[in-house]
Amino acid sequence: MNIAYRFRIYPNREQEVLLAKTFGCCRFLYNQMLNDKIREYEATKKMLRNTPAMYKKTYPFLKEVDSLALANVQMHLEKAYKNFFRNPKIGFPKFKSKHRSRKSYTTNVVNGNIQVEDHRIKLPKLKWIRMKKHRDIPEKYCLKSVTISMEPSGKYYASLLYEKSDCENQAEEFDYEDAKILGIDYAMHGMAVFSEDIQKENEGYFRKSEERLAREQRKLSHCVKGSNNYYRQKKRVALCHEKIRNQRKDFLHKLSYEMAEAYDVVAVVL
Repeated sequence: MNIAYRFRIYPNREQEVLLAKTFGCCRFLYNQMLNDKIREYEATKKMLRNTPAMYKKTYPFLKEVDSLALANVQMHLEKAYKNFFRNPKIGFPKFKSKHRSRKSYTTNVVNGNIQVEDHRIKLPKLKWIRMKKHRDIPEKYCLKSVTISMEPSGKYYASLLYEKSDCENQAEEFDYEDAKILGIDYAMHGMAVFSEDIQKENEGYFRKSEERLAREQRKLSHCVKGSNNYYRQKKRVALCHEKIRNQRKDFLHKLSYEMAEAYDVVAVVL
């Protein structure tokens, strides 16, 4: 069983530049490999087996970033291809956009290249980065990979994926006759319909912040696109969206924790 911990990181100016290069190189390599795959299939009707090493001579700037991040780009593209041919309804892999795609990359643990301490993390090419480690991680967990991401608001996060070997089977030999069971169904109005009375209801965080969000978006529409004021105001809009998203996540996490503590079985109607 795998479990992930997400912590905020605080890179310095040099590390921010290298992170931006890594995000850009991963996006560039993904688009190049996808484009070559499409051309090869149109010409020969065969699948091109391309690797990041094939592009480093033509594009030397790819050598500046973490090689494991580029290797994961290949794995993600291959997975997207297999998913499409397995089920065409999923959709054909799309090119990544500089402005709309999520800025992130994944690197793997190899020969101790990634180290985690109380208030910092060591990553390939980046060395040590300050990190807000708000919870402890059991020593018996094994670190597998780290995904670095940048939010539209400009905040950086590190998602640490650990392998958990001591996963217990809580459903084994459980007596369901006296179990407390909660059923959840879809609701046209409100968050959901519960089989028992659940006091906590959705707070409507978007509606509460709608006026402020609309005001910030109007200011953004009046800015000249590409100017410094435009990017500053765009960040303010992103912060409004991020606050609403965090409020929703906090509400759902607290509600799911309370249900898990109060009930033995939770059944969801699909």
